[in-house]
This record gives sequence, C-alpha cells and structure tokens, in this order.
Amino acid sequence: MAVTRAPQPVVTTPAPLPVRARLAHPALLLTGIVLVALNMRACLAAISPMVGEIQRTFGLSATASGLITTVPVLFQGVGAPLTPRLTRRFGAERVVLGAVLVLGAGVLLRVLPSVAALYAGCVVIGVAIAVLNVSMPGLVKREFPDRAATMTGVYSTTMLVGATLAAGTSVPLEHVLGGGWRASLGAWSLLALIAAVAWLPQVLRSRQERGAAAAAAVPGKPIEGLWKSPLAWQISLFMGISSLLVYTLVAWMPTILADHGMDRGQAGLVFAFSNLVQVAGAFLVPLMAGRMTSQRGLAVTMAALNGLGIAMLLVAPVSAAWVSATILGVAQGGSLGLGLAFIVLRTGSAAGAAQLGGMSQAIGYLVAAAGPVGAGALHQLTGGWETTLVLMLVLVLMVGAAGWGAGRNRVL
Repeated sequence: MAVTRAPQPVVTTPAPLPVRARLAHPALLLTGIVLVALNMRACLAAISPMVGEIQRTFGLSATASGLITTVPVLFQGVGAPLTPRLTRRFGAERVVLGAVLVLGAGVLLRVLPSVAALYAGCVVIGVAIAVLNVSMPGLVKREFPDRAATMTGVYSTTMLVGATLAAGTSVPLEHVLGGGWRASLGAWSLLALIAAVAWLPQVLRSRQERGAAAAAAVPGKPIEGLWKSPLAWQISLFMGISSLLVYTLVAWMPTILADHGMDRGQAGLVFAFSNLVQVAGAFLVPLMAGRMTSQRGLAVTMAALNGLGIAMLLVAPVSAAWVSATILGVAQGGSLGLGLAFIVLRTGSAAGAAQLGGMSQAIGYLVAAAGPVGAGALHQLTGGWETTLVLMLVLVLMVGAAGWGAGRNRVL
C-alpha cells in the first residue's frame, strides 16, 4: 500500500513594509509636527527676558530695543502671502523642512556680535515662522481630514508649550552655559535642528509619492477671489485683532500691574501663570470647535472672556490680578486655537487651507505688530493705562463681530 506523506505546512516570512508605508507611520508624522510646532514660538519667547541685557550690550534706545520683539511679528505678516506659492511649487514637506532650517540659521544670526546681525536675524526668524504658520494648517487638513480641528489643537498647544518653556529657561540657560545671553539664545538653534531631523521622513515620503501624484503635496484647487470674500476677511480680522490683544498684553501686562503698585516679581508670576493657562485654552477650544457645525457661540464667548479680563485689569488691576490672568489665559489661548481651527474648518482642501492661512496670517500679524507699539505710545501720551485698556475693550467688540461671521457653517 502506498503511503502518502502529509503535506508540509508552508512557512512564509512576512514581506517587509514598503519604505513609503514605514515613512508614513502616524507616530513619525505626529512627532515631526510636534517638534516643528515647538520651534514656532520658542525663539520669540526666549528673547523677551534678554531684551534688557541686549540693550545694554549694544547701547540701544528703548525704541530700538522694542523693535527686537516687533520685527519678527511684522515679518510674519510680510512673509505669510508668499507661502502658498512655495508649497505649490516645492511641496509642503520640503517647504516646512527648509523653513525650520532657516529658522535655526536666523537664531544663530541673531546672536552674532553686530546690531545689523541682530535685526537681520529677527527678520529671518519672522519670515521662517510665517512660512510654518501658513504651511501647518494645510498639512493638518491634508493628513487628518477628519480630525483637522483636533490636530490643530495639538499643534497650537505645542506652540504655547514651547513659548512657555523658552521664557522660563532662558535665564537658567544663561547661567548653565556660561556664555551670556548669546549662548542662551543660540542654544535654541539645536531645537530647530532636532525638528529638521524628525521631519526628514516626511520629505522622503513625499519624494516617493510625487511620481504617483504630482500634486499630492497640496491637493485641491486654490480658492478664487479669496481677498474679496467677506468670510475670509472675517476670519482674518478675528485672528488679527485677537493677536493684537495678545501681543499688547505680552508686552505690557507686567508693567500695568507694577505701575498700579504690585511687586514686579509678583507681576511676573501673574503673567507667567496667564501664559500657562493659555495652553489649556489652545487645546480645548479647537476640540470643541471640531464638534460643532457652527462656531459662532464659541467665538463670541472667547471675545467676551477677553473683554471681561481686560475690564478687570482696568477696574481692579491688583486685587483681581490672578482672576483676570486666568480669564485672559483661557481667552487668549482659545482665540489662537479657534483662529487656526477656522482655517481648516472653512476650507475644503489643503490648498485652500494654505491659501486662507496666507491671507489671514498676513493680515493678522501686520495688525498685531501695531499693538505693543501703539499701547506704549498711548501710555506715553496719557501717562496711564486707562485709555489703552478702554481702546482694547472697543477692539473686543470688533473681535466678537468678526468671530460671529467667521463661525458660520460655510466652506470657502
């Protein structure tokens, strides 16, 4: 009788994942987004505690010292409209990588022993941040179409975390590194280099995808007549005036408290606490916005909280300082997150998000740059802060009106 051997099981070795699939792993993408976002405010916040030392080093006037923080904000507005063209031509991934590297170079340029290099570095940093500001909403819209508002909350929160860490560690870094303000500020170029390395897999992935889809970097058609759209202007004004209020208080809130009798050390703690609370607002508000069909009520609530916090600074600056700091922290962080969420919620494609981001942030940062300078001029003219705070309350009404229009359930 013939004996039939039982068939042997075939052992197969799983084929390795294609390189493109490994590069597209969500953990790699999320890590890259977070590290890039950490850079987007850190180098701005790091310089604020150092302005006095920089002023003494170069013998700068008070006005010239103020430009150290104003110039990057101004050039964020100037550089924003150029970014959609760059992303269409080179792809969003490569544009982000280039911007992070340029940002690191600007940080190093800023610490060279020359006043010209100081301001040139500020210009370079402002333009690099502008490119990142506009590129990131488009990337989030493309990579996370169903969770765009949630991811907006993640990276807007990370930006504020980076700013808080930078502001809190600049002086300790100066002591640890032993090289004065230059060593402290220059160290932040390492964070940009780390972010560039973490972002490199996205660039490699996009290179592999270009053969299959030439327009994959920024899919979708541009929005025609964007600058004539009332909705686009409402989003832009919401972002612009909200940013003006933030930058004005960043520049002057500790001084306002100190001028009303609060100890300067305590005023600094109140201000730091307000910045810390912004993180919660920047994370939670976009999450809420993504679950709503209309964000009108949310926008008006942010405006109302801004108004309440400013009114408390006007009426009871010292006795209500911690309460106003809490309210303003929620309002300012929430307004930032909501403004960025509007960009992804009011557009139907990554190309549209990049285009609207370019417009809204160009207007937003040009408007915001006027806040600290204007507030300082009003204070010098009137000898107090009441006129400035009353004018900010008027601007809060404008933010509420713009947010009411921007929050409509419409897509550009």
